Amino acid sequence: MTLNVDHLLRTAATLEQAVLAVQSTPDSDDMCDLYRKAALRSFGLSLETADRLLRKALKACGGSPRSVDDLVCNDVLRHAGKHGLLDQEGVERWLHYRVHNTAHDHGVNLANETLTLLPAYLSDMRALAIRLQEVLDPTAGRSGLAGTAGQPQA
Repeated sequence: MTLNVDHLLRTAATLEQAVLAVQSTPDSDDMCDLYRKAALRSFGLSLETADRLLRKALKACGGSPRSVDDLVCNDVLRHAGKHGLLDQEGVERWLHYRVHNTAHDHGVNLANETLTLLPAYLSDMRALAIRLQEVLDPTAGRSGLAGTAGQPQA
């Protein structure tokens, strides 16, 4: 199974530009609010894209399509850890990112806290894209699908 991570990487590039715009615009400037909202929206879209790609990867790891489709987002992340798509620390970070996905609905404090996470999130998102390509590249074989992070295959 081939998995195209181009959309995830484009989303990362868009998010990075929004973050840079927020960082370079004074809070007093009306445009800062626009850039902040763009960054938070791009963050949410990238989480959705990562979730879809992880579900595809779990199916490629031998998961039943129906059971993978029935997983809630947090369980998708946990299963990704079991199959070596994320290490345990990565699973914890991604679970933390998911908590901040509703920042646009819960006020300026959570939104500002979420903005501080975005540089690390961008790094994790790009690392995930690379890992998904490594694992699911048909020319690389299937040796990396399960247990690569010291985890038994579930």
